Amino acid sequence: MAGSIDLHLGKRLRRRRRLLGLTQQQLASAVGVRFQQIQKYECGANRISAARLWELSEALEVNIAYFYDGLEAEAVNGAAGEAVRRSEQVLARKETLDLVRAYYKLGDKPRRRLLDLAKSLDENDVA
Repeated sequence: MAGSIDLHLGKRLRRRRRLLGLTQQQLASAVGVRFQQIQKYECGANRISAARLWELSEALEVNIAYFYDGLEAEAVNGAAGEAVRRSEQVLARKETLDLVRAYYKLGDKPRRRLLDLAKSLDENDVA
């Protein structure tokens, strides 16, 4: 289980870093390590110490609990665990992150209109 926890933390680290638009080098500089160390954290090759996780949470502007979100569901085998893995893959795509960034740059009214448009384009949605 320790290996899967390291992988989970690494995925969450990568997702948040990308969401903020930071490079591995920028994050590494913020916490005082080399970018290669960030690479190793993100792929689960190296474990993240409690102190380093705290520094990373501050640099990424999240609560330390962020890194553990979804860990229980990921450990579950079957449909629930698979659904979590699929959503993780979708959220990790650069295209998804670009879309989310652009969406939140819009005002409230254009965001609602865009959401309504996206929902109307769903062929599987039967009204």
